[in-house]
Amino acid sequence: MRTACMPTNPDRVLIIGGGPAGMAAALFALRQGADVLLLERNEKLGKKLYITGKGRCNVTNAASGEELLDSYPRNRRFLYAALRFLPPEGLREVLRGLNCDTIVERGGRVFPVSQKASDVTRALTRGLSGAEVRLGVRVKAVSKTPGGGFSVLTEGGESLQARSVIIATGGLSYPVTGSTGDGYALARTLGHSVTDTFPSLVPYETADDWSRPLTGLSLKNVVLEAARGKKTLFSQQGEMLFTHFGISGPLVLSLSSHLAGLDAGAVDCFIDLKPAVTAEQLDLRLSGMLREDGRKQLSGLLPQLMPSSLAAVFPAVCRVDGTRQASQVSAAERRRMTACLKHLPLRLTGPRPFSEAVITRGGVQVKEVDPSTMQSKLVPGLYFAGEVLDVDGYTGGFNLQAAFATGALAGRSAAGGPGQTME
Repeated sequence: MRTACMPTNPDRVLIIGGGPAGMAAALFALRQGADVLLLERNEKLGKKLYITGKGRCNVTNAASGEELLDSYPRNRRFLYAALRFLPPEGLREVLRGLNCDTIVERGGRVFPVSQKASDVTRALTRGLSGAEVRLGVRVKAVSKTPGGGFSVLTEGGESLQARSVIIATGGLSYPVTGSTGDGYALARTLGHSVTDTFPSLVPYETADDWSRPLTGLSLKNVVLEAARGKKTLFSQQGEMLFTHFGISGPLVLSLSSHLAGLDAGAVDCFIDLKPAVTAEQLDLRLSGMLREDGRKQLSGLLPQLMPSSLAAVFPAVCRVDGTRQASQVSAAERRRMTACLKHLPLRLTGPRPFSEAVITRGGVQVKEVDPSTMQSKLVPGLYFAGEVLDVDGYTGGFNLQAAFATGALAGRSAAGGPGQTME
């Protein structure tokens, strides 16, 4: 990796952004024999990679085919060519070739064997030994030149020339890593449309006072549902977590992918605490418990059905006196408890801010980008890759996979190479 300033080469491929998409673009452009210049505003490459997967870097997911595509709730077909060009196994092969072996864990999540995100960044950095990399450089403007190339102006006042430009600046999530929307501004000045942006894969705040004492409680094998009117927006089984502000965990992060941009107050959200049984079966079980232990206090029976901390607040949520003897619980009260077990209501107020979001929903309009090359349909020689595009996936390594795949395809295309697949 050359870090010294070299003479500007108007035939080079210039990449803006040194995250996963930018590094993949540089790597694949180099492999095509291109002269590559990579500009990164931070003091090091891959800064966001260091915090993914809680520092372990959930680099991709072992899913394939339709299962892989279905992990992107919007614009999934746009990713088809990129995911064929660099599928998960292809990405693992690339990392293996850079001395970074990976393993598959629960849910198909792929991590480096070392369990260290830094090893992924080091491996990719080693692969960029033939590129010129400039750190601490922020791009101010990109414009077309009369000769058909590009002029890239940095905040330091330097004007750099290039044949092709790849914008891989990320979105708005985790702004401390440098994702502050620079790529959106550059895209707009070049004539591209940028859709509205929202935090995604993000926890949600709730207005439920009863849930505050549950902070830290994790619920497993429950179903989280969301609907607006008669339309079901989300329904998925898994794990979630109560926090001091509301709810989080894998289910909630996936839920946020479907609610981004919607008025949370207009969404009905429920937890099915017992998805394996019907309401009728549950009512029979509850009736039997109340009958067999009639002298016990109601709140003392409920831990048989749920965690004790939830049992302590559950009667109040159902408008039932938890201090009463089980035998005194009326049929109507029992039915209310059964209903709450199957549809425990949550009052969502809105998502947490971008600073806590894993990914950005929205970005450069994909209809203006050729999915087979990642080249702009409006500006020849301009390419986009990664989170700057209006594509987002579920948690589990899918967003990094999309970043690496679109970056790799953009790099290969910008360098003039064919887009054969790595399957």
